[in-house]
Amino acid sequence: MIPRISHIPNIVKIAITFLQLLKKKGFSGDISIGYADRLALSTDNSIYQLLPDAILFPRSTADIVLVAKLANDSKFSSLVFTARGGGTGTNGQSLNRGIIIDTSRYMNHILKINVEERWVRVETGVVKDQLNIWLKPYGLFFCPELSTSNRATLGGMINTDASGQGSLIYGKTSDHVKALQIVLLSGHIMETYAMPSILAEKIGSIPNDEGRIYQQVLKICRSNRTLILKNFPKLKRFLTGYDLEHVFSNDMQTFDMTRLLCGSEGTLAFITEAKLNIIPIPRVRRLVNIKYNCFDSALRNTSLILSTKASSIETIDSKILSLASADICWYSLKNIIQQVCDKDMSALNIVEFTGNNAKKIEKKVNTLCNHLDKLIAIQQHGIIAYQLCNDTNIIEHIYNMRKKAVGLLGNIQGDSKPIPFVEDTVVPPERLADYIADFRKLLDTYGLNYGMFGHVDVGVLHVRPELDICDPTQEQLVKKISDEVVKLTSNYGGLLWGEHGKGFRSQYSPIFFGATLFKELRRIKSAFDPYNRMNPGKICTPLGNNKAIIQVDAEKRGTYDRQIPIFIRNEWHKILECNGNGLCFNLDVHTIMCPSMKITRNRVLSPKGRATLIREWLRLLSNKNINLSKLEKHFDKKSIKLLIFIKKMRNSLFASLGQYDFSHEIKEAMFSCLACKACSTQCPVKIDISNFRSRFLQLYYMRYLRPISDYLVANLEYYIPIVANVPRLFNFFLNRSLVRNVSQRYIGMVDLPILSYPTLKQQLRNHKNIFLTLKQIQSIQKTQYNSYILIVQDVFTSYYEASLVYDFIILIQKLGYRAVILPFLANGKTEHVKGFLKRFMDTAKNTAEFLNSIAELDIAMVGIDPAMVLCYRDEYHSILKSNRGNFNVLMVDEWLSQIINRDRDTTKHRIKKTWYLFSHCTESAISPDSSMRWKNIFAYFGLKLESVNIGCCGMAGTYGHEKKNLKNSLGIYELSWSSKLQDLPIEYCLATGFSCRNQIKRIHGKIIHHPIQVLVNLMK
Repeated sequence: MIPRISHIPNIVKIAITFLQLLKKKGFSGDISIGYADRLALSTDNSIYQLLPDAILFPRSTADIVLVAKLANDSKFSSLVFTARGGGTGTNGQSLNRGIIIDTSRYMNHILKINVEERWVRVETGVVKDQLNIWLKPYGLFFCPELSTSNRATLGGMINTDASGQGSLIYGKTSDHVKALQIVLLSGHIMETYAMPSILAEKIGSIPNDEGRIYQQVLKICRSNRTLILKNFPKLKRFLTGYDLEHVFSNDMQTFDMTRLLCGSEGTLAFITEAKLNIIPIPRVRRLVNIKYNCFDSALRNTSLILSTKASSIETIDSKILSLASADICWYSLKNIIQQVCDKDMSALNIVEFTGNNAKKIEKKVNTLCNHLDKLIAIQQHGIIAYQLCNDTNIIEHIYNMRKKAVGLLGNIQGDSKPIPFVEDTVVPPERLADYIADFRKLLDTYGLNYGMFGHVDVGVLHVRPELDICDPTQEQLVKKISDEVVKLTSNYGGLLWGEHGKGFRSQYSPIFFGATLFKELRRIKSAFDPYNRMNPGKICTPLGNNKAIIQVDAEKRGTYDRQIPIFIRNEWHKILECNGNGLCFNLDVHTIMCPSMKITRNRVLSPKGRATLIREWLRLLSNKNINLSKLEKHFDKKSIKLLIFIKKMRNSLFASLGQYDFSHEIKEAMFSCLACKACSTQCPVKIDISNFRSRFLQLYYMRYLRPISDYLVANLEYYIPIVANVPRLFNFFLNRSLVRNVSQRYIGMVDLPILSYPTLKQQLRNHKNIFLTLKQIQSIQKTQYNSYILIVQDVFTSYYEASLVYDFIILIQKLGYRAVILPFLANGKTEHVKGFLKRFMDTAKNTAEFLNSIAELDIAMVGIDPAMVLCYRDEYHSILKSNRGNFNVLMVDEWLSQIINRDRDTTKHRIKKTWYLFSHCTESAISPDSSMRWKNIFAYFGLKLESVNIGCCGMAGTYGHEKKNLKNSLGIYELSWSSKLQDLPIEYCLATGFSCRNQIKRIHGKIIHHPIQVLVNLMK
């Protein structure tokens, strides 16, 4: 039995007093002091970890003003505050002690647009892709591009002055910020924008906080102008944090405080709103993917490519290409980034040309291709081939692969992982190849592997050395290598920070700014934040403040992870491999990961958040000398069961009375998981949270009593076949309001579906030899094997959608095969979901043994519900490992794809209707080519089928039937499915998942069909 975890890091008392008073004064947002929330925001995409005292989620600028004004009370002078956005932190920019103010949950509104003047005003919690989707109907977008654009908030982009692909022409974020609304820690609201220098001087003469700041910044930037221009390198990725160079225009006639705030990493003020420049979306896009036999050739070929006026050049090394080829993203790319026969592709340059004049773009592309053809012919510059791409959708797929590079590197096998700490250096592009050659020599001296990719057109290459940060010896290399890279970068006229800000690397600022200008940075910090309370330790400290800047060798995640014994780390290794990339924060509602994060905007309820909690749980249990490995191997002891039950009752009673246990917080986070399996493939590191969820719940319920609903769900496959013998009686009681009320109030289950009537056996009473035993199946003559199809039953379709199974049998017969329904055996999916892993193992062993005996006959086995079929491949493999055997149950689309004759002329049978396919989220995650198979199957039968891009329907098996999940279940449905169905004729919409069809029936009272039923009706 696991122990109670009651001792967690305390919150300073003054912070609790502050938060209590803040709520009384009318703060309208969320306040969290839970350990789970604090942990979720203690890490980012960096190697660092700092635990805050509390998290605030304001709903408006007024909330932030309230925080600032209360913070000015002298009794709260020791409290510090750090703003947090999302998707832009690779160096701990927003990690700190004290109170975190996160704008991403509520301050995410697009406020105003002026199409004629091409600007938009937003709150800073808006995500970049969210804004660009909203702008698309206007033909406009906000640049620059980021690899994390689907979760990067605009506030994060502004505070790090983010940039990415396309910055050669689009520049950095600061180049597109027209104005900012900021809140000083005094509570004063300021509006910054470009203004005549004379006006800035007038503001500077006003005797208030704003005037004092203007006066100081004017003086510093004017008196040091010559030194600033001398010390700041002339690079596209110019020096920011603080950007002294661009506060004044070149002629000194325009002053813009906004430029100082961009890249300030929350050290000066809270940024609450921004007025952004927006530009027309290019009408023409062309891509040339150039393949090389070595990485150095790809770098040295840049000048030739730039001479053709390319818009951007992205470079990827062989390591990332190899990782991508094993990822789900490669499914859409395998035909556009093909291997070259008899040659090794060691690097790829993704070259894009954009504009509005197709002829001009084609001319540029042809010029480049002519150069490439000549070089390939004479075998120079390492170019082995190239491919063109004109399809906008495929171009986006290619960039999505590039965007996943950071996450993909985290999937490298072994303890050492590519980590960020020198990953965004920038040098003049013409010196990049030589610089990288020296960089590689430096890493080679330490015997390190590394991954490389980046924006070679502007001289930025992301280099991530592989280190085991749990090893104290290797951890020390972070500082050693950083020191040497700083020298190397400086020698090449570059910067340590070309893209991702300073964060924990702020200690190197004096080297690049110089002593004089660094002192002026401190003077600016003094003007905005004289007491060092805004994200302290980053960029610089105020003059007169002796506190040290945060160091590169500060506490890291590895500092905590190494407290977990190696054998436990190995058994839970995927959890510890989460690198904080945050792809699971993707807020695109029409993608499958992660529905609980999408509906709540709560980072705890994401794969990253849950992984962080489990990681800490493992550490805390290890500190108590608990051997989880031993506990997992001894699920239940048959002796002293009564004693165990009494202990569970006692523990559960104390829990109900409010006794704290950190495990409770993890349980709540896990309960919200839909077990959709999206993270198992969509996450670059492939962290399967649903699997760890089951393992955790099994251990948790060794200590506490389970709810009744868990037993009802887990035993579904055992009692439903029994009660299905009297479906009308069961349905009669289930439809009574009293029974439904009791179910909802005392059991926690809602909207339970009714059983099929007539039953499957009743519908098949005139069909002979449909239900056969194992012995009867084994008696089939071998010569007839190819004419039989064995249907593997699942509890949902056989007992709740018997007509669908019947239709499948008819389809099989129409296609010239003989259908046999195998005896019903529990699949165990519901046991796995609820964490009954001992029982699931027994179920899986029993069913696998039966299916393996059938598999020896070499007769095709097919299951209807994709989630249940995929359980045989995924969860069975996880629990049984090599004991699973080699049986293979096909999904319907897989079987049909094997038998259709694609050469058959079906044009005369073509029906002009278009059908729309809504795939099950687990199916989309584990078998992403399923929708294409269905499309080809329909085409074979003369039908047109379009796959609809959708997220999760919100039902997810029994998740949506549990009372505690009802609100989120319906909310998740509204996010994606509802809007898609509203735009389409529902009678032509199809769904492959039972739970999806069940959700639609519950909400709309309408039946949506399975693709099988369309094919059967066609053949009838």
